[in-house]
Amino acid sequence: MTIVMCFGTFDVLHEGHLDFFRQAKEYGDKLIVVVARDATTEEVKGKKPLENEMERLTKVSLQKAVDKTTLGNISDRMRPIIDQKPDVVCLGYDQKFFVDQLDDFIKKNKLKTKIIRLNPYKPEKYKSSIIKKKK
Repeated sequence: MTIVMCFGTFDVLHEGHLDFFRQAKEYGDKLIVVVARDATTEEVKGKKPLENEMERLTKVSLQKAVDKTTLGNISDRMRPIIDQKPDVVCLGYDQKFFVDQLDDFIKKNKLKTKIIRLNPYKPEKYKSSIIKKKK
């Protein structure tokens, strides 16, 4: 069984996120989505998400392509990778946070995890920052 993992805030879940899940699922049999904690989101983005972590976790868990959801680990953001040992980590086309550490982390921990950057889905329309401005 090939395990795929992806990470994100997924605030105001939209069609771009759903396409992200669909694309990620194409790389394996089981898709695990790690939803960012409120504290982590505030730290890295400088603001709180509109929806709290439990609301976001619940919405993501209800998506057809998603097999398992979990909240991120506040003290050790790479912990889900160690715990789940995914074969593939899929990143969003514009994902920046923690990406620069990921390759070194995988090598250091002697994991065989592949990193794949996914394609955008109508980013001029389905991007969280654009959608939030309209709310």
